[in-house]
Amino acid sequence: MNRAVLNQIIKLIHNPIFMAAVTSWILSQFLKTIITLFVHTVSSFRELVELLLWKTGGMPSSHSALVSSVTTAIGFKTGIDSDIFIFSCCFALVVIRDAVGVRRSSGQQARALNELGTRVSARMRYAFKPVKEIQGHRPMEVLAGILLGFFIGVAFSTL
Repeated sequence: MNRAVLNQIIKLIHNPIFMAAVTSWILSQFLKTIITLFVHTVSSFRELVELLLWKTGGMPSSHSALVSSVTTAIGFKTGIDSDIFIFSCCFALVVIRDAVGVRRSSGQQARALNELGTRVSARMRYAFKPVKEIQGHRPMEVLAGILLGFFIGVAFSTL
């Protein structure tokens, strides 16, 4: 690896916006995992790893934490009147709306479809393959993610 690439990686690691984004995502997934371990049983190591890295839904929203930390850090770095801050606010609103609205609704619809398909397949004796139930968020989970991301963004921007 040449020196220029190494210098760029070092600059990236020291960028408060990047660090806020990474930290908010990792911390929210970790908190989500801890909360899930107290409420549900994790049956395998693979399920634990998936919970830590990829699980959607649950408390707090990692999507909301990530976009709010990025937006907050951008606001501190470039000012709230900058084009990139305004863009990040719009992007955050789209992501948050999707987390609490579209993904939650489609997950509920998928759950209903799977219940119906299971009942019909039992009566009609045909194989039913369930659709994936995407987990969205309740408003409180999104709010918790937004607050977590905001405070992480503030911390990386001011400390």
